[in-house]
Amino acid sequence: MKNAAGREIPGSIPGYKEFTPYAGPFVTHPTVRKAGPVLKAVYPGADKVVKTLDEAIEASGLKDGMTISFHHAFRNGDYVINQVVAAIARKGIKGLTIAPSSFLDTNDELIPYFEQGVLVAAQTSGLRNKLGQFLTTNKLTKPVVIRSHGGRVRAIESGELKIDVAFLAAPTCDIYGNINGVDGPAACGSMGYAMVDARLADTVVAITDNLVEGPICPVSIPQHQVDYVLKVDCVGDPKGISTGALRITSNPRDLVIAKYAAKVIEHAGYFKEGFGMQLGAGAASVAAGKYLRDTMLREKIAASFAIGGIVGPFCDLLDEGLIGTLFDVQSFDSRTIESIKNNPRHQEYDCTFYANPWNKGPMVNRLDYVVLGATEVDVNFNVNVMTDSNGIMMGALGGHPDASAGAKCTIICAPLMRGRLPMVTDAVQTISTPGETIDVIVTDRGVAVNPLRQDLMENLKGSGLPLFSIEELKKMAYELGGTPKPVPVSDEIMGVVEYRDGSVLDLIRRPM
Repeated sequence: MKNAAGREIPGSIPGYKEFTPYAGPFVTHPTVRKAGPVLKAVYPGADKVVKTLDEAIEASGLKDGMTISFHHAFRNGDYVINQVVAAIARKGIKGLTIAPSSFLDTNDELIPYFEQGVLVAAQTSGLRNKLGQFLTTNKLTKPVVIRSHGGRVRAIESGELKIDVAFLAAPTCDIYGNINGVDGPAACGSMGYAMVDARLADTVVAITDNLVEGPICPVSIPQHQVDYVLKVDCVGDPKGISTGALRITSNPRDLVIAKYAAKVIEHAGYFKEGFGMQLGAGAASVAAGKYLRDTMLREKIAASFAIGGIVGPFCDLLDEGLIGTLFDVQSFDSRTIESIKNNPRHQEYDCTFYANPWNKGPMVNRLDYVVLGATEVDVNFNVNVMTDSNGIMMGALGGHPDASAGAKCTIICAPLMRGRLPMVTDAVQTISTPGETIDVIVTDRGVAVNPLRQDLMENLKGSGLPLFSIEELKKMAYELGGTPKPVPVSDEIMGVVEYRDGSVLDLIRRPM
């Protein structure tokens, strides 16, 4: 059968749950009660501190076939995931599902543990580098499940993803288990992803390199959610946070895209005092904030809030009074970590508050604008941020589908060409975000508005932007780079891209 995004979805998928195909961004509704962890009691005089990682694993009760989780606030500076999995392997435990909030390049070290059967399944929002290639080309017992940040929280809170043991990198922790991310030598800022795992995992192990007597202040994750505390030499290198897609650009092409995106915001119809926004962490998205600042100063307009993963330029806007408050689910650089520690208008919040579609109102629902990146887009405005031109997993859903569904105006920034490859195509390799939730495509050659948004088209006509149809942008791209050839794939399903509500948006088939 074909789902509402036009992708062929079989009636069942071996190793995967019973499911419904994607039927639209707001069609599938919750029908279950919120899940919860096993109730436990800790009595006066109990000591939560364990001495070794082996002792922590034994105390957690981890057994073959369970599910473990981690957070990715340290990104490529994380030291915890690889160390914990290596220790689990030494203990002979096998058949685990690993469900981190995301994988990063540093997690290439996990490949041998998939080969050995220590890890047999993965559920995450992102896969990159050699691990992404390995999981694309090597068969696991179950398909890899790719979820957005909001979709991951939905799955945890609904009981669909049951975490047995969460191992949480804790920049600062006291002896009774209170955690924060703003103190210590490895401060990472917001603990927005870890908060969810701490609240709902059956067992929580806090791993810290800054163990204090306590109680600490502030507290991001409270002691009543933490079972065990382990002191190690180092949990991570904060310098590894600002890597990968996170960069400030001086590339002329990126700056043109950023200028166009800022002009779309100015003229689309929602640029008014008190608007709400999210800018992605890609180069053009970050640069768009710089140009938007100039417009905000000129027009004397301030945003009431900004959300998402937060970068330093947003903190500057906060200090200037151009943003009323920041809601920070992940801090992306040292400037942001300093801001969330010292500025009371810079708020830490968890991922369910940010993007969970199955609660009483995530912050993405209040967005006027979101500016995001893309690997490729197609003539139906579908976006791919997951797979490269060879069909290999190399990216992350992140909050892309969540913010796109919630925002009044979703703006996608992408160059028309990367190398000799067109980035506007007839059909994307993998749908990460459905086209009906995308409003404007911004490239270095021009801007296309989704035909479903004639109101935006009318508003942008007098903006001075180079406006084209999406077909015209595709034609330009093909004239420059030639018609892209579809990636030949096998019948074998190696991954499932869930929409944020848990329905199946697309399948990732193994390249031939």
